[in-house]
Formats: sequence, structure tokens, C-alpha cells
Amino acid sequence: MDETRNNVEVYEGTPGWLVPAVVILALVAIAGLGFGYYNYTRINDFQQATVASSTQMKTTQDGAAQQIAALDQRLTQADAANTGLQSDLSVVTKRLQLTQGELKKARDEAAQIRTDSEQKISDLDTNVKTQLATKASTDDLTATNSTVTVVKTDLEGTKNDLKMARSELGTLIARNHEEIDTLRRMGERDYVEFTIAAKNKPQKVGNITVELKNADPKKNKFTVALIVDDVRTEKKDRLTNEPIVFYTHGLHQADEFVVNSVSKDKITGYISVPKNPVQTSASASGN
Repeated sequence: MDETRNNVEVYEGTPGWLVPAVVILALVAIAGLGFGYYNYTRINDFQQATVASSTQMKTTQDGAAQQIAALDQRLTQADAANTGLQSDLSVVTKRLQLTQGELKKARDEAAQIRTDSEQKISDLDTNVKTQLATKASTDDLTATNSTVTVVKTDLEGTKNDLKMARSELGTLIARNHEEIDTLRRMGERDYVEFTIAAKNKPQKVGNITVELKNADPKKNKFTVALIVDDVRTEKKDRLTNEPIVFYTHGLHQADEFVVNSVSKDKITGYISVPKNPVQTSASASGN
């Protein structure tokens, strides 16, 4: 009872403002604790964010460092490549200078070769022209000698021709094949040689038909029938190398029929016709 009384006294002696003050202080303390907890939470979050940022920054820094190292390596490689390129460029420049020198030398040599070739060609052309002129002179001399030889042959032939008999027309009478060739070379008339090897068998010779009727080797006589322009004329007992003159229709100049040899049932000889005969309206006739 005494103790309770004492407490009541104590309580009765406490001021009235103390309780609200305590309550206010408690509230303030609680608010302070809440604010402190809030700040602690904020600081903790900030610290965590800072740590995360630091980690990220460190990661970024590491990545940047790696990139910088890679760039440094690439730069080093680029420097090395640049050095190599500069070296190669120097070599190429030297080679280019050398090539230009060789090109100039080659051009000079080509020009010299061209000059020498032109000189050689000129000399060769001169030599060829000289040789051709010399050969031409030699060929001309040879041709002249050949011409002289031919002329000599013709002269010899002409001398022999003077020994030949002449017909009533003034033409030379050949007595064999060699003399016929001689007359051919003279070129005054054309000659058609023939051989009639059977009697009574008409044979075409040149532009006429010849039929052997009789042959007498002992007397060198023969009888023939000549068909000229469809006109038949018989020549009896004619001698060898005796020309038979006849005219073909429309020609002013005469043809000659000559027998050079007579054997049994066989005669040989030639027909002589003029070159470029003169046309005429006279009818064919024979002797």
C-alpha cells in the first residue's frame, strides 16, 4: 500500500506535457528511423548501382582496352604493310627506271637495226638491179646470138633453097620432107604432106580429094584424079617433083600438088597453099 502510494505520488508529480513530448519524440524517432532506413536503402541501391556501373565500366574499359590493343596491332600491321609497300614501291620505281632505260636502249637498237636494214635493202636492191641489168645484157647477148644463129640457119636454108627448082608460079619445089620443113620455116606458104597407099581409094588431103589411079616406080610416073570443089580432073603420067597447079573456087592464088616419090600402088608428097589467099570470083580450073 505504501509502495503504491509512493508511485501514485510520483505519477501525480509528472508534468502533463511530458507524455506528448515523449510521443512526439517517439514519432520523430520512428520517422528518423524510417528516413534513415530509406536513406540506407537508397545508399545501398546507389552502392549496388555504383558497383554495377563500376563493373560495367570496367567491362567497357576492358573491351575498350582490347579494341585499343587490336587497333594498335592493326596499326602495327598497317605500318609493317606500309613499310613493305614503300619498299616494293621503291623496287618498282627502280625497276621502272631500269625498264625505261632498257626501253630507250631497245628503241635505239631498233632504230639502228632499221637503219642497217634499210641500208642493206638499198645495197641489195642496187646489187639486184645491177645483176638484173648484167643478166639482161647477157640474155640480150644470148638472144642476139640465137637470132644470129637463126639468121645463119635461114641463110643456109636460103642457099639450099636456091638449089631447089621453081614452079611456073615461081614457088620453090621441095623434093623431100626436109626441104618441105625448110619451106615451112620460110613462112611464105602452108604445106600439107600426104601418103596415098592404095589405088582407086579416094583420100581427103587438105581441101581436096586425091585418088591414085596408077603408079610406075621404074619411070617415076603416076596418074591421079583430083576432085576440087566437086570437079574431078584426072592428071595422067605425071613425073615426081612436077607440080600440078589448081585453083579452088573463089581464090585468085593457085595451090600446087607435088608427088615426091612413087612406089608400087603408093605415092607421097605435099600440097602447097598460099597464106592469106586473095579472094576472087573466078571459077575453079586446073592444068
